[in-house]
Amino acid sequence: MPLFIKQYLPHSLFGRAIIILITPLIVVQIVAAYVFYDRVWDTVTRRLSNAVAGEIATVVQVIGRYPDSESRHWIFATAGSLNGLHFYLDERAILSNQHPGVGSGILERLLVNALNERVRRPYRLDVWSDDKDVQIDVQLPEGVLLVRVPRERLFTTTTYVFVLWMVGSSLILFAVASAFMRNQVRPIEQLAAAAEQFGKGRDVPEFKPYGATEVRRAAAAFVVMRERIRRFIAQRTEMLAGVSHDLRTPLTRMKLELAMLGDHSSVAGLKSDVADMARMVESYLAFVRGEGEEQTEPTDLGGLLDDIATAARRDGNSVALATEGDLTLPLRPHAMKRSLNNLVINATRHAAQVAISAARRGRAVEVVIDDDGPGIPPEAREDVFKPFFRLDPSRNPATGGVGLGLTIARDVVSSHGGSIQLDNSPMGGLRARIKLPV
Repeated sequence: MPLFIKQYLPHSLFGRAIIILITPLIVVQIVAAYVFYDRVWDTVTRRLSNAVAGEIATVVQVIGRYPDSESRHWIFATAGSLNGLHFYLDERAILSNQHPGVGSGILERLLVNALNERVRRPYRLDVWSDDKDVQIDVQLPEGVLLVRVPRERLFTTTTYVFVLWMVGSSLILFAVASAFMRNQVRPIEQLAAAAEQFGKGRDVPEFKPYGATEVRRAAAAFVVMRERIRRFIAQRTEMLAGVSHDLRTPLTRMKLELAMLGDHSSVAGLKSDVADMARMVESYLAFVRGEGEEQTEPTDLGGLLDDIATAARRDGNSVALATEGDLTLPLRPHAMKRSLNNLVINATRHAAQVAISAARRGRAVEVVIDDDGPGIPPEAREDVFKPFFRLDPSRNPATGGVGLGLTIARDVVSSHGGSIQLDNSPMGGLRARIKLPV
């Protein structure tokens, strides 16, 4: 389908379903109207016009045969009572010498053709001056025959009945179709809303499958998927609790044994290795633990950012913070604070100046973290989010951790239905742009 047509089509399922239902209905109505106009209304109107023209021609012929005044009055009275036409002869009038033109209306056009065919005398036709009657003036040798034809003789009420039936039935069908489609679309909308909420890390316990069979199947599959994900997270959390205990216990014994050996140079390397192992284990557990059992709650994102900036300043870093408006939205506060803190720590490790800003942008809250550091090459901006990925020495790997900070940050933001993008900063370094749906 051409793009210029798509941009005018509705984007919702309900709108498209209505278009699918209404389009054939409109086409059928147009075809029916055309057939009625071409075959019924045109034919009936032509016959009515021919009948009126024939009656006028008959009166003209009869009064030509019986021109006396008494016969003429009887002919006019008889024709008027039987045919509903009103006749009057103006003996002193003369029609102007003009040829009747065919008007744009179907009635005028058909009546002109009928008068030309049957009356065959000069005449003047006035269809639109009077709301009740059509005026026809015919030139006779005795004068001008004035004929007033009631419009009911030239119009059929079937036309109005047909139009009312078409419009009324279309409106009724449209109302019924709209109500039916709304009921069919509502389960899909609720399924989409539940999937969106679950994708943002928010629970939807009240969701129940209903609707058509296909919609129920999709909703049931969503419920099963949700339970599997919850079960997987719970099993992972329980497993990691055991892993945490099993790994920390021997590391603690090793630290104690090394401490008992004193400060000999031979054990200094071992102490450093054990410290690195403990740090790596903690970083790994922080990554795979995710958000744990923390629940979503309305959280002031501005307050979280203020705490993060304050903590960074206490460590001697230059961090500027600017927030706009109310930034309260549903979050898992501890997980989100850890995510944003990882981004800020990553910026302060490699830059002298860091600027944080946050504001609402439509239906999302946008957080921007800029720094004046060396930045990240464009080709590596996706790789840095991979677990344990570390850049070259230009990013000072000696103080860069084990390569899980940005991974944890994206994992938490994604679990809230948001996104993180890295770009060039106006300060000369790296810009991290975080968007969180409200």
